[in-house]
Amino acid sequence: MQVTLLGTGDTTGTPTPDCDCDTCEEAREPGDATRRRLRERGIDASSGVERSRFSVHVRNECTGEALLIDLSPDFRHQFLTHDVGLPDEAIVTHIHFDHLDGLGNAYRLFDDLPVYAANEVDPVTDESVADTIRRKYDYLDRVTVRDRTPLEPFETCGFEVTLVPVEHPPMLCYGVVVEDPETGAKLALTGDTNYAVPDESRAVLADADLLLADAIVPAHLCEHHPMGGDHHGPDGVPRTFGTKHMTREGALALADELDAAETRLVHLAHYYPVEEAFEEPLAIDGEQYHL
Repeated sequence: MQVTLLGTGDTTGTPTPDCDCDTCEEAREPGDATRRRLRERGIDASSGVERSRFSVHVRNECTGEALLIDLSPDFRHQFLTHDVGLPDEAIVTHIHFDHLDGLGNAYRLFDDLPVYAANEVDPVTDESVADTIRRKYDYLDRVTVRDRTPLEPFETCGFEVTLVPVEHPPMLCYGVVVEDPETGAKLALTGDTNYAVPDESRAVLADADLLLADAIVPAHLCEHHPMGGDHHGPDGVPRTFGTKHMTREGALALADELDAAETRLVHLAHYYPVEEAFEEPLAIDGEQYHL
């Protein structure tokens, strides 16, 4: 299983357009210290550092098929920038634009693109994620929406995949587990979520070779959120930023509980202070893993 992180940023990405904060400036023109740290991770930052909107490419190295998890609005840029092939099939975790609106790129690129999404009806929208995609992209006759029941494994691209309910109020959202039945490799994504991931979902996400965990900001920035932080740990540190996303500390606590072999933090905002923004285990676009 080859996992490529095509997009590791939040809804505005890093650098954010027309933003002159220290972190965005460092992303555009990394200093020597940042370049050295990234070079140690095998990343060439000479042309800048990017965290575009979230998307993950998973290639089955046995069959040659590729699965795309979430369709970023930066779809075209991501596939021009990174050396991976177009997906054979895709999954959408929830209907927020930064995870869905790249689907419009299917026009003229695919003969048929099966897109898997949850069939659970959201009381906020009165339709499921699958229904929303079907309605919003009804003009894309090359997209076939395939409804799937959360927590019930299904097969795609030679993988066994499970949609895992998480907490991203007010709308329904899902994490994803991808397992290779041939090799036993396991990838887990928390999806966009706060720290209150249900116990049943935690059990499915556990023991991954690689965990990609939502960690939008460090916990000390909760003081700037109108709702502060939530789900405080024993040390009093908030594990949720506001209501929708985990803090860095929350994501690392969850990773420890899930006993992940390796963890990368994703869905990162440019609000990370520059001295923290490019430190481990915060991911950047283009990282690639073989599980």
